Amino acid sequence: MSHPLDELQAILAQIIDEHRKLLAETERHQAAIMSMDVPSMDASRLRQEAMRSRIDTLEARRRTIASQLALGHKGLPVTLTRLAELHPKARVKLLAQRDELRLLIGQIKQHTHVAGRVAGAMLGHLNSVVRLLVGAAQQAGVYTKQGVPKMSGRLGSLDSVG
Repeated sequence: MSHPLDELQAILAQIIDEHRKLLAETERHQAAIMSMDVPSMDASRLRQEAMRSRIDTLEARRRTIASQLALGHKGLPVTLTRLAELHPKARVKLLAQRDELRLLIGQIKQHTHVAGRVAGAMLGHLNSVVRLLVGAAQQAGVYTKQGVPKMSGRLGSLDSVG
């Protein structure tokens, strides 16, 4: 079995690779949203969920190995920076992986923020359309040339009697 530090670096490399794939997928998802390609949006969403699941699994393994590496140093938070301080031989590689992962996460966050804003705007417009349709369906009657329902005048008590 390999040394836990080598295993940690391998897992970090896998996490970075999954984040690269996730970044590419968020870019494809954003392009699908902009072009209103619903089947592509749904397929992209499913692929993103699978990637996030793999990242969660790798992250759990990373936490386990990191806690094993920091066993003798109780009470301190187990971060990559702290592990780099505890293991000077692997310091450069660990910090480089940490920085690359932070950069990828920032880019993914930016793309998902933009996609979320676009999706929110789309939902707002769809909400307005549905409200207009419901309002038109509730107001049965005659419509004008512009498609607006024509409201009948209020019936007075003399008009209703006779």
